[in-house]
Amino acid sequence: MSDDIVDQAEAFDAGVTTSRNDAAHRYELHVGTDLAVIIVFRELPGHIDLIHTETQEGFEGRGLARVLVRYALDDVVASGKRIIPHCPYVAKIVARNPDLYRQYTDVPEDEF
Repeated sequence: MSDDIVDQAEAFDAGVTTSRNDAAHRYELHVGTDLAVIIVFRELPGHIDLIHTETQEGFEGRGLARVLVRYALDDVVASGKRIIPHCPYVAKIVARNPDLYRQYTDVPEDEF
């Protein structure tokens, strides 16, 4: 087992859960029972517009937002819809992982 794999496993909290909350139009990441990160989305025909990512106070700097963004992006791809990354943080994750997400992404029209 490489050191990188051990470091990643140790950094990940087993009490972390991710889910899609359709009633609230957001993806959620909980640490135990605490809501730690949300991504607000808007469902459009053929698309999911990821609008805003917010990490709650006390949960910053732990990489939790990145975990939730990857979960949300994978969920959109699995649903057969396309990603609209209005949230700058989501757009940054898409740009850093072009082999995984670029082919499923439509750039927001208001970006140009």
